[in-house]
Amino acid sequence: MPSNLDWQKSSFSAGDADNECLEIAASPTTLHLRGSDHPTTILAPPRAVLQALLAEVKGKR
Repeated sequence: MPSNLDWQKSSFSAGDADNECLEIAASPTTLHLRGSDHPTTILAPPRAVLQALLAEVKGKR
């Protein structure tokens, strides 16, 4: 996994230190996800799994 990922917080994050939110970073072939409260636990789901998650979150499934 690339060590120089550029992590971005959700635009819904208030930016507080106590605010738990989802962070995302992109590498050339993968989207990486982590929770701001556990930044060392990084998920790199397969594309189909991520698409299903996003469809569910958007309510389009």
